[in-house]
Amino acid sequence: MADDVVRLDELLTSLDRTGPVPLYFQVSSAMERAIRSGEIPPGARLENEIAIAQRLSLSRPTIRRAMEELVDKGLLVRRRGIGTQVVQGQVTREVELTSLYEDLQSSHHEPGTRVLEHDTRPADAATAEALSVPVGSDIVYLRRQRSTDGVPVAILVNCLPPEFADITTEQLESKGLYQILRSRGVTIRVANQRIGARRAHGDESALLDIDKGGPVLTMERVAYDASGKAFEVGHHCYRPDMYSFSTTLVAK
Repeated sequence: MADDVVRLDELLTSLDRTGPVPLYFQVSSAMERAIRSGEIPPGARLENEIAIAQRLSLSRPTIRRAMEELVDKGLLVRRRGIGTQVVQGQVTREVELTSLYEDLQSSHHEPGTRVLEHDTRPADAATAEALSVPVGSDIVYLRRQRSTDGVPVAILVNCLPPEFADITTEQLESKGLYQILRSRGVTIRVANQRIGARRAHGDESALLDIDKGGPVLTMERVAYDASGKAFEVGHHCYRPDMYSFSTTLVAK
């Protein structure tokens, strides 16, 4: 099972302890081959550095450096309370007018949602302008943590016009926002979108299980329906080791 702790004994039996190739490099190379081939599956947890070092009669700094090589390559991730784990596989998202929930489903990942905030609040100036409502009028405010195969990947903040105030928390936990809006007759037509990066702030590091103040990808979006009316303002941030954007460029 992917959640079982993987022992590396058999994988690392052929280390050359007297040759010129550094042991840490031999360890990281063997593990990388096993991860990329699927011999060590996505989501698998590894023994801690002390146990691996003792079992293989290697120094702890050797094992630590080998692990750091794989963390830097995006193949391993260190998660609080879980330990070192093989990355589930980065989600690559085409820059298209789709929701993250739909993208995860289409790429054969299991999306999960935790609703962090779900209420009605006064619109600030920027949101009011985007949604074409008066400043201070009620809007629907949603903040959700999205995960893929149990690993947090994004924090999604969405602001909607007041006619969507009856969307329930239960709906948000079981479906994507765009799925819910389409079921209510919204025809999603076009969006203005900006992709960037910044450091995590507030509770984002804890929610995304990354280092405090670590880097996050960002996406700002205003989406419009077939009549040209804005129906969503989105402010999203993503773990860069678990998520990337992809687009095709065509020469003019």
